[in-house]
Amino acid sequence: MEYRRLGKSGLKVSEIALGSWLTYGTVTEKEQAILCVKQAYDLGINHFDCANVYGSAPHAAEAVMQEALQPYARDSYIITTKAYWPVGQGPNDRGLSRKHIFTQVEQSLKALGVDYVDIFYFHRYDENTDLEETLRAMDDLIAQGKILYGGLSEWPADRIAAGVQLQKELRLRKFAASQPVYNMFNRYIEKAVIPICEDAGIGQVVFSPLAQGILTGKYRKGQPAPAGSRAATPEVKNFLERSLTPETLDKVERLSEIANKAELSLSQLALAWILRLPNISSALIGASKPEQVTENAKASGVKLDDSIIAEIETLLA
Repeated sequence: MEYRRLGKSGLKVSEIALGSWLTYGTVTEKEQAILCVKQAYDLGINHFDCANVYGSAPHAAEAVMQEALQPYARDSYIITTKAYWPVGQGPNDRGLSRKHIFTQVEQSLKALGVDYVDIFYFHRYDENTDLEETLRAMDDLIAQGKILYGGLSEWPADRIAAGVQLQKELRLRKFAASQPVYNMFNRYIEKAVIPICEDAGIGQVVFSPLAQGILTGKYRKGQPAPAGSRAATPEVKNFLERSLTPETLDKVERLSEIANKAELSLSQLALAWILRLPNISSALIGASKPEQVTENAKASGVKLDDSIIAEIETLLA
């Protein structure tokens, strides 16, 4: 496993990170989730991602992560969480107000069984809270030692720029991480998000690098989704089926041919393609089986030839 700086911070994160969205605390049994975390840790993955809304109930995935990471020294791994989405019916059970942020950080620390989280993300931009209130809350939590680095997830480029500028003006601690979706079929961050973040010293920790499993090659045109796959799981099926178009699956077949030429699996090719960009700090995988972690971890350190990258660009265009 190779490691990269998180933006311009001094924090070193594994190129492959393990997440828990749509898996731990929901469709993946706890014992299997713990085995995936163990396999990741044994392979050198030090970066584990969570959120207060992941799982079948608020903080459910965090509780699974607590049990999975309990055997390891706290300073040997990086754990993250997030807040924004509703966690209850109350008027203050959502958003990025100071009250909600502080409440959720405390509850996440309890669920994770830790004294601090390494990275805390604002899970979306909150149009109903003054940006200064949100940024000062992050700054205060860092000062208290409850979070070490601040981040944002899926903020529009102009909102990221506004946040960076306000942090400069108010002399607040800077964002270190951005967590957007990024894969071969969703490249919106290349246009504005990455340039803004590179200039501000913010590193990308991208989610859905395999497009919810589409870029593993498991889904084939004209064939039913394999048993046990996300597209065959009721909780995820409707969310994923919209992306399984004949055009996309045709491209997946051609990408598989390119992967074979490069002597890689399709998932390894997709991850190595993402890691070609220096602003990407980690590619955030999901896994329901330890062997999936093993295969994806092998993408770390892979350098794709220019000819392979050009062939991929031609296909995707």
